[in-house]
Amino acid sequence: MCTAITYHTKDHYFGRNFDLEYSYQETVTITPRNYPFIFRNGEKRDTHYAMIGMAYVVDDYPLYYDAINERGLGMAGLNFPENAVYRDKKEGKNNIASFEFIPWVLSQCASIVEVKELLEQINITNDNFREDLKASPLHWMIADKESSITVESVKDGLKVYDNPVGVLTNNPTFDIQMFSLNNYMNLSIEPPVNHFANKLNLTTYSRGMGALGLPGDLSSSSRFIKATFTKMNSISDDSESSSISQFFHILGSVVQQRGCVHMGGDKFEITIYSSCCNLEKGIYYYITYENSQITGIDMKKENLEDSKLIFYPLIKDQQIRMQN
Repeated sequence: MCTAITYHTKDHYFGRNFDLEYSYQETVTITPRNYPFIFRNGEKRDTHYAMIGMAYVVDDYPLYYDAINERGLGMAGLNFPENAVYRDKKEGKNNIASFEFIPWVLSQCASIVEVKELLEQINITNDNFREDLKASPLHWMIADKESSITVESVKDGLKVYDNPVGVLTNNPTFDIQMFSLNNYMNLSIEPPVNHFANKLNLTTYSRGMGALGLPGDLSSSSRFIKATFTKMNSISDDSESSSISQFFHILGSVVQQRGCVHMGGDKFEITIYSSCCNLEKGIYYYITYENSQITGIDMKKENLEDSKLIFYPLIKDQQIRMQN
């Protein structure tokens, strides 16, 4: 399961936790402007916006988990089991397989306004990448510097929701997740006031009691509530260091620790990596489960006119700076 967020200071940031019990040997992958995209509907795009993100590269094709493009648009796919419904190809529609949805959008759109126009004619198809790589059930968060949306292909059709909180987890559907926030409107960053009974002399005995009732378990519904509360109340200054540090702290409020979510046998779900992308600068920052040092890769320092993918393997071993 996963959590994606946005965060705005002077610049705008987009990223996610990637939670799973195993790794696909993903790499930070830059797709330059002249890498040829060939989509399953026969469409070929020889030139497009450059993008950077986390991808599993197979047969020289970037299967992006999350990415941003050079125009400041970001997109992430999150697990959406038992709710995602993909369809056969339809005449008169832009038929796009789920695994190519991220590059199809990021290669041609610079804003949420453009994305919404594009989505009016899209049909997300049930094509598999390969026989041994089946289509994953996903929904997506897409964000620019101004706003974000959630896209879900479900039984009732394609749903596009404005996402005013800039947070997405997994199940249930996004409309239900948003409605559940009503159950927590009493939470506060301030000390609580006694509304229980005016005849009882009740007092606070600890800091943070205004947030009593904030979920702390690792389910997707609880992570949505906790990440939203944390993000909506987060404060940092406008510097890059403070902004990305706060971003990772927000994601850190809902990370998965090894041993807490048993997947059977010797497998446990963990937060394999967390990412934070500066939408203005085109920088992809990440940490991994074993390596808490922030690593950054600047897309704009590469030759974006190239036609070949550029890979950066993840630095997974812990990096410790000794002071004596």
